[in-house]
Amino acid sequence: MAATGSGPLTGVRVVELAGIGPGPFAAMTLADLGADVVRVDRPGGPGLGIDPAHDLTNRNKRSVLIDLKTPQGAARVLELAERADILIEGYRPGVAERLGIGPDVCLARNPRLVYGRMTGWGQEGPLAERAGHDIDYLAVSGALSMIGKAEEPPALPANLLGDYAGGALYLVIGVLAALQHARTPDGAGQVVDAAIVDGSAHLTTMFHAMMAAGGWQDRRGANLLDGGSPFYGTYETSDGAYMAVGALEQRFYREFTELLGIADELPARTDFARWDELREAVAARFLTRTRAEWTAVFEGSDACVAPVLTLREAPAHPHLVARATFTDHAGTLQPAPAPRFSATPGSLRRPPAKPGADAAEVARDWGLPDPDPAPADGPDASDASDRTERQSP
Repeated sequence: MAATGSGPLTGVRVVELAGIGPGPFAAMTLADLGADVVRVDRPGGPGLGIDPAHDLTNRNKRSVLIDLKTPQGAARVLELAERADILIEGYRPGVAERLGIGPDVCLARNPRLVYGRMTGWGQEGPLAERAGHDIDYLAVSGALSMIGKAEEPPALPANLLGDYAGGALYLVIGVLAALQHARTPDGAGQVVDAAIVDGSAHLTTMFHAMMAAGGWQDRRGANLLDGGSPFYGTYETSDGAYMAVGALEQRFYREFTELLGIADELPARTDFARWDELREAVAARFLTRTRAEWTAVFEGSDACVAPVLTLREAPAHPHLVARATFTDHAGTLQPAPAPRFSATPGSLRRPPAKPGADAAEVARDWGLPDPDPAPADGPDASDASDRTERQSP
């Protein structure tokens, strides 16, 4: 993932109206793949208090500082939209319209523009005007009910499943599909309504199919992939760390139990009534050695067993090192762009954009009028009432 990669989206221009959570991550993904992303930051920042120099979701972007609550600010955004292929915003329904930068006026200026809208609840429906966070969207979509142990409350998957998997990545899919359509001979721009509640529900498609076929119980910790199975889960080791076991297929399970050293002592895996006994035996065995020792035991096998690494440990794993899954850029160790492309690899070209630092450069490259002096930082665009326009996280 060297900085020499051009990326398959080279030449695509994206305007990102600054927000928090899935919108910036979606724009970062596009930027990692080569798109020219201009982030429209607002005086006062997004309100999270993160040092912009360390906000990796703003890598590979350039930033201009615009006060959207002024007519001049709205006009500047429309100038950008006129020259862009994609625009991304993450406000509550109606906010962009009130600011004078909604899809109708933007598409009037640029009929082939793809206008991506990132929200939690979507642009319509009884909850569309309500605030929310990742956990709320997962709860309503049914996804949250599946995660965790049967005897415990649902577990929280950070904000990976909603904001990023069900939100940001669906927005990326949507705007790229719409861009492909806009670039056909008879194509035109359009609005992409990416709602986290829709995306997280969509992620559960296979489990709805399994329920319909009688192969999935609608309760937590009772199924093959949700902790119900003793050969698909995590086990503590003697040093308080964990190993992950995914020995689903019979041949992998056989190798797993043989390397575990208790294959002859376990009840049959098909004897569901004895799954608790099987789980207890496996758990007791894992407690006899450290994570490092068990990692060495299963190394090179097809037992589908791996150590559970922390965020700080993961970059040093030999496989991830070999693949350069993590990279050091501008002094910060971080995940490299994904996925991989054989001819047009993505790359890390720029450190996180500092608000307003690239106004002159963007004006030159995008053929804009010379920018006005950047407005002074202040509460105007980031006070408490304004922050509630953003739905996630």
